[in-house]
Amino acid sequence: MTRILFLGDVFARIGRRLAANRLPGLVGRESVDLALANSENAAGGLGLTLESARELFEAGLQGLTGGNHTFRHKEIEPLLDSDARLVRPANYPAPCPGRGWTILETPGGVKVGLGNLMGRVYLSSALECPFRTADRLLAEMKQAGAQITIIDFHAEATSEKNALAWHLDGRLGALVGTHTHVQTSDARLMPGGLAFITDVGMTGPRQSVIGMARDEVLWSFFSGRHRVYQPAKGDPVLEGALLDFDEQGRALSIKALRLEGFSS
Repeated sequence: MTRILFLGDVFARIGRRLAANRLPGLVGRESVDLALANSENAAGGLGLTLESARELFEAGLQGLTGGNHTFRHKEIEPLLDSDARLVRPANYPAPCPGRGWTILETPGGVKVGLGNLMGRVYLSSALECPFRTADRLLAEMKQAGAQITIIDFHAEATSEKNALAWHLDGRLGALVGTHTHVQTSDARLMPGGLAFITDVGMTGPRQSVIGMARDEVLWSFFSGRHRVYQPAKGDPVLEGALLDFDEQGRALSIKALRLEGFSS
């Protein structure tokens, strides 16, 4: 059996610190073979920098996915090209820095294909079709020798995430949703064997509005005007999912994970 941990969107310094402090113990306690995370909010809540990527890799994460803030900081573009542990949504139009999928290997030698897609509903109509891109990703990962296949679908609409799950059921190992920072209660094995959860949640400050300081966000809702938000600082929570696969790469189980009660 192979066990994979996927952490929900790591948010700002508080999320990076939580990963650094808690991931090693969690990996040991849960016998995790490969630890992955969405990292597109890791730098100040918006994007990924070279320093924040380094911190996450040093914390023990072996693969990082992206989303709509992936290209917020231009400095990350060379790393997207050079570091195979880092992927960005594959349905960005070409030419685009980085890769949409990669092959990672567990200590036991199991090859895991990690792909990344972004939804179009409420996000960007300029993106290529995530459904057709998913078919291509899956074929390419399997051709490259992936024994287990996982896709992070970074999307706003629950309907789009559920539709992609049905489209891939029976062919993909696991589809994990990210982006909303709100963990859903629907982790399940679908009829064809796909392990699916609409959203794995967030690793960051719970006393917030999806990671940002509450007062600033409330001001915007009441005033109709926008401010540059700052990440909240207190009450960290670690959310994600534990995924188990058999020797043939078939999903055995998926379990939502939430750890809280830490000091900030």
